[in-house]
Amino acid sequence: MSEAEKETTIFQLADQFIALANELSGKEKDVSKVGTAMRFAASRFNAFEAALKSADLAAEKDAALEWFTKEYKDMLNDNLEDHIKNPPVSQAEKTEEPA
Repeated sequence: MSEAEKETTIFQLADQFIALANELSGKEKDVSKVGTAMRFAASRFNAFEAALKSADLAAEKDAALEWFTKEYKDMLNDNLEDHIKNPPVSQAEKTEEPA
């Protein structure tokens, strides 16, 4: 599998999580609650991932924290930059008629 195919797969998986988050946000009417739940789920799953990959998680905990934190920070930075360049449009703004 090429690197591009791997990235596409990662983005496709991410899109599935985002679709579920959007669905839950619509039901809950609370983007912050869904965002907090996603961060908790990601941290829980990442801890599980680290545990599976580690021979001694207690000894490697600080390195895992550093690695996952850097990964998240880089991804968040990229996505914040994207939203700065392309601000999201709310449903209310989509349905408003031009003056």
